[in-house]
Amino acid sequence: MENLNSTATEARRASLTSDWARRLVLKQLQQLEAGVLTVKEAGRADTLCGDGDTRFPPAEIRIHEASAWRDILTGGGIGAAEAYVAGDWTSPDLTALLRFFTRNIDRMNAFEDRFSWITKPALKGLHWLNRNSREGSRKNIEAHYDLGNALFEIFLDPTMMYSSAVYPDEATNLDEAAVFKLDLICRKLNLGADDRVIEIGTGWGGFALHAARHYGCHVTTTTISREQHDLAQERIRKEGLEDRITLLFDDYRDLTGQYDKLVSIEMIEAVGPQYLESYFSQISHLLKPDGLALIQAINMPEQRYDRALRNVDFIQRYIFPGSFIPSFGAILEAVRHQTDLVMVQSDDFGFHYARTLQDWRQRFMDARRRIRELGYDEAFIRLWDFYFSYCEAGFSERAIGVSQILFAKPGNKLDPRLTP
Repeated sequence: MENLNSTATEARRASLTSDWARRLVLKQLQQLEAGVLTVKEAGRADTLCGDGDTRFPPAEIRIHEASAWRDILTGGGIGAAEAYVAGDWTSPDLTALLRFFTRNIDRMNAFEDRFSWITKPALKGLHWLNRNSREGSRKNIEAHYDLGNALFEIFLDPTMMYSSAVYPDEATNLDEAAVFKLDLICRKLNLGADDRVIEIGTGWGGFALHAARHYGCHVTTTTISREQHDLAQERIRKEGLEDRITLLFDDYRDLTGQYDKLVSIEMIEAVGPQYLESYFSQISHLLKPDGLALIQAINMPEQRYDRALRNVDFIQRYIFPGSFIPSFGAILEAVRHQTDLVMVQSDDFGFHYARTLQDWRQRFMDARRRIRELGYDEAFIRLWDFYFSYCEAGFSERAIGVSQILFAKPGNKLDPRLTP
């Protein structure tokens, strides 16, 4: 009887806590703008939030477990993601819902900060442990990229490019856009058969294979993911390009030599703020006096960069341990302090990334049966569903961006406007 009474008491406390959390969260949601949000709960009338602006797609959240309110209140964005993965809430259009919240990002951040003292210290501690020292970088890369090549092959294009594609028009599909992006990079660098190219971050070899095959240059490329290295090596052998591609399993900080061109496609996010200056210093040292470097980088708006450095988000907690998104200011400051590089061109492709993520998510969700056969459970599928939608929302609402930034050494006199 005592155990029954104790269980009943705990249930009442949990219910009261959930009701309290519900009231606080709904009060905040009703202050949001730029759209309409409908909150649906079993046994309750629908709650309408937002300012009623119909220019934006309607958003809807369906609460299945009252505990979701507690998770959202105490855990903010991470708590909401955890509750989604647990199946405690769903949405008929997850991306539209997350875009609604992203349009209100400053209000959501302010609300989250009021309660972040509950979870923030532990999250910051975990993120500190994931900093990108040489040992930490390998561990962080393994945590994501060594999930298994078969998983990534399911949703990536045949080049296996795990970075934003570039769509020249609406009719272009993902496979075509990935190749277009690779060719765009090669043309911006004015690659030729005499060029020696160094790539920081091999991925599965997509860029190295494209550049060596179509431009005749020699590419030295490095990765610290064993899974990526082994598949890239297999692909290089299969295409008979061993004489044009040198594949390394080295940390970028240990690279030596000087090269005509350098490429780093969305690897900067794995560098960490403590190592940003050393990353650009190494880039500068690896280039000849007339060299060119193209960095494709996800970037954070200046207005939210300082807050991002002080906090840990869903991506850092569950998808890319140790990751960070630099601002343009942080990038240029690192370049100013540690190099003689000159930024000669920058192009934003944020909306292209939103479409890339949409295509990845569609392929991923269409292949759920195959993903289950690989041994991944429903929670993993929901986690990645949230990941794709979360990122798509960010790029769609310009909460984050992605740019191709071209840097030149002082001895390089190429006019980027005249590249073919």
